[in-house]
Amino acid sequence: MSVVMRARIKENYVKQIVPRLMKVVINMGVGEATQNIKLLDAAMEELGKIAGQKPALRRSRKSIAAFRLRQGMPIAATVTLRGDRMYEFCDRLFNVALPRVRDFRGVPPSAFDGRGNYTLGLKDQILFPEIDYAKVDKLRGMNVTFVTTARTDEESKLLLSYLGMPFRNQ
Repeated sequence: MSVVMRARIKENYVKQIVPRLMKVVINMGVGEATQNIKLLDAAMEELGKIAGQKPALRRSRKSIAAFRLRQGMPIAATVTLRGDRMYEFCDRLFNVALPRVRDFRGVPPSAFDGRGNYTLGLKDQILFPEIDYAKVDKLRGMNVTFVTTARTDEESKLLLSYLGMPFRNQ
């Protein structure tokens, strides 16, 4: 077996063992968009500033009469980050945005899904310095999901803590 072949086998073996961060998905649901579509436009603009790329519009899958929601109505904006933009967003989130949360003691270590992915809920978008507080019409929360190749929650927690995620001590 050649040296190049051994190096490729070793590289593939390491990729299978060492967990990696695959993507970061940011989702901002705007339930009030059923009444006023302009709110969704503002949310998409803010999410684009936060993520650094244009968000995708999400439409409802089902009709729910209690919420005055019909199938196909636009209700959310989402962004999937990969590569350099993903790592740049993680750096800004861990080092700039999360420390701006009032009484911040770390993120809860219990938000793993059992398959190595972590979801973090943020209450408002003004944590990020890209958002001008004077231009915000309404505070909107967002979900940030970190998708990893880790097989267990412990591996994923170790990976995210090495990346700089400030977990709460329990």
